[in-house]
Amino acid sequence: MLDKLPKLEVAQPVRDLTDWIKEKFEFIFNPIKDDFGPFLEKLSEEWLAAIPAWLFILIVAVLAFFVSGKKFGFAIFSVLGLVFIYNQGQWVELMFTFVLVIAASFLAIIIGIPIGILMSKSKVIQSILTPVLDFMQTMPAFVYLIPTAAFFAIGMPPGVFAALIFAAPPTIRLTNLGIRQVSKELVEASEAFGSTGLQKLIKVELPMAKSTIMAGINQTVMLSLSMVVVASMIGAPGLGREVIRALQRADVGAGFVAGLGIVILAIIIDRFTQYMNKGKA
Repeated sequence: MLDKLPKLEVAQPVRDLTDWIKEKFEFIFNPIKDDFGPFLEKLSEEWLAAIPAWLFILIVAVLAFFVSGKKFGFAIFSVLGLVFIYNQGQWVELMFTFVLVIAASFLAIIIGIPIGILMSKSKVIQSILTPVLDFMQTMPAFVYLIPTAAFFAIGMPPGVFAALIFAAPPTIRLTNLGIRQVSKELVEASEAFGSTGLQKLIKVELPMAKSTIMAGINQTVMLSLSMVVVASMIGAPGLGREVIRALQRADVGAGFVAGLGIVILAIIIDRFTQYMNKGKA
């Protein structure tokens, strides 16, 4: 019975829509491909990689020491982990991965927090965006590579924007949740003292929701890292590219080294954001 139903044509309209978007918005996509991508590559390969490795490691160690509340454990782990990556000849790839994660996370955060604030202020906006966020979070990571590669070709820009889309939902959701959980008594008290909406948001709601928002930022950063690794499949440089190369050559050793480098970077970034959330700096 189901075999008699006519096939719905979905693929071709999607192709047509993609071509239309590429044509109509090429004034946006072309500068990103031609300028933003080379800028990220120059930042990674010429600027950050030009910093002596020992100096970069020292800076990370000092920051780790203070952000962890002057505990040596995190600083020692950061030093040993980064020295290992340098020793294995993965330093430049580490810089590429680091820049991709920072760029994607920064964009996701500056876009996600305002959207989360809007959701917290309007039930209508929340009801509209909730299924969109559900869709974004349930979509397999590899699927995001298709439209970003179509719009931005290959390289760093599609990696950044795929990670942006994939990683933004936690910041949006937890910003919304954090503000909605702020005590109504505190909000009413601020209103009684004559606070404007902006003052109430900046001085009461955001500070009280800080812990929840930071938890969302932590998840966003970690999801960005996972996505920029996957984005190596469409030419994004970094440690993920080394994993892909090892997979293609069936080189277990090289794959393990690159994978361990990703784990080390993930732990360092995760601990930084967690300690910042705890306010131990």
